[in-house]
Amino acid sequence: MHPALSVIFFTTLSGAGYGLLVWLGVSVMMLQSRGGMASPLVSLQLIATGLALVLVTIGLLCSLGHLGKPQRAWRAMSQWRTSWLSREGVLSLLTYLPALAMLWLLWRGVRTPDAAALLVVVAILTTLLALATISCTAMIYASLKPIPAWTHPLVLPGYLLFALHGGAALLFLLMLWKLPGDIAAAGLSKILAVLGVLAGLLKLLYWRETDRGTLPTRGAAVGLPGREVEVFERPHTQANYLTREMVFVVAREHAQALRWLALALFAGVPLLAALVLSLWPKVGGLLFPLTVVAILAGTFVERWLFFAQARHMVSQYY
Repeated sequence: MHPALSVIFFTTLSGAGYGLLVWLGVSVMMLQSRGGMASPLVSLQLIATGLALVLVTIGLLCSLGHLGKPQRAWRAMSQWRTSWLSREGVLSLLTYLPALAMLWLLWRGVRTPDAAALLVVVAILTTLLALATISCTAMIYASLKPIPAWTHPLVLPGYLLFALHGGAALLFLLMLWKLPGDIAAAGLSKILAVLGVLAGLLKLLYWRETDRGTLPTRGAAVGLPGREVEVFERPHTQANYLTREMVFVVAREHAQALRWLALALFAGVPLLAALVLSLWPKVGGLLFPLTVVAILAGTFVERWLFFAQARHMVSQYY
């Protein structure tokens, strides 16, 4: 499949934004269960919620860049009963409601038990809707049977794990910035390292399984398994829509190098950072931002490979 940058930016940025909303919802619930938040924590939650909404908005706007007529994007939301793309669009907009409500309550201040209860409710809704939106994004691809690599059962947990990894990285970076004296960078880096290792193991298993898989024969693709099928159409020398959008070739050695690069960025760098910070905690202010950038860059490379290495069955025709 053609790795359109608009879609890659969309899945990377919106994934990190929704992942950040998930962690924010959970943290607000936990802090309210302990009796409320101190002023520095409220400021942190406000900034983090605003950042998450900005990332989500930028990601959604990027997704419009791949449409032939972006002004008609709203029409896709009418098919939510059968289309994962439509469900994603509906849920992505619905997520704004509790997220903005949470932002407003944090800014206004929680002064009464009723306001505290309402904050917990909108935090729960924000977490659930963000998780549902990420899941719908993954299912857009996992439901496409003509692309065998995308129907693998690890696609959905992979999207969720990468979103949570990016969201946690952004939240921890804000925590170190807003609460430098109260947060241990070494402990936070270990959480990112664990998430990165889990994501790395998942991708290694996914790549091994998809590399072993083969596309169906031309006969099976047209419903005639075990039979020889020949093409009657005359060959052409110029690219068409199918070859531009659904047939993309990346050299095996280049793909392998990009895989190792992605693993080094989203798994290796957090692991190395956790080791360094456990020995020299004072360098957290310099090392942690680099770790967050590496995680997001590694996710971007992984997303590019996810599209570039996916082989549509129409490639059998060409």
